[in-house]
Amino acid sequence: MADARMRSVLFLCTGNSARSIIGETLLNHWGQGKFRGFSAGSFPKGAVNALALLRRMKLPVEGLHSKSREEFAKPGAPAMDFVFTVCDAAAAEACPIWPGQPISAHWSLPDPASVEGTEAEIAAAFAETFRMLERRIQIFIALPLASLSRLELQRGDDEMGARQAESA
Repeated sequence: MADARMRSVLFLCTGNSARSIIGETLLNHWGQGKFRGFSAGSFPKGAVNALALLRRMKLPVEGLHSKSREEFAKPGAPAMDFVFTVCDAAAAEACPIWPGQPISAHWSLPDPASVEGTEAEIAAAFAETFRMLERRIQIFIALPLASLSRLELQRGDDEMGARQAESA
């Protein structure tokens, strides 16, 4: 991975309504010029529950929609360099074979869309998920990709997901 080309990253979740959408948006915001983020779900809900939070954070929401992971397994889809599952259900599912064998890792995150309670409690759950994803993505984009081997990147991504889950 010694070249300076744009890297494509797919965030996978079950419903593609919150965590994976937030990951896509944050990577596109923080990784401009180095990374292009995408998101998908194994059973997309058809709605995006993270839009209010993203608007509050003044991040672009144009074009965000809940979509199936199958869109990224089709011929002509962008080739992925990394695939991150952000929910435990998606990590346990059989995923399609991705062309080019991207590096994959699991970043376990609680689902803010499943939180029940007051508006403030739900907003706090979304804000916490946002914070955890933002931290992981900032660490990820700071990695010296050009000087790390595929094995080192895989190990680092796995360790980052485990370490961040322990500290959450």
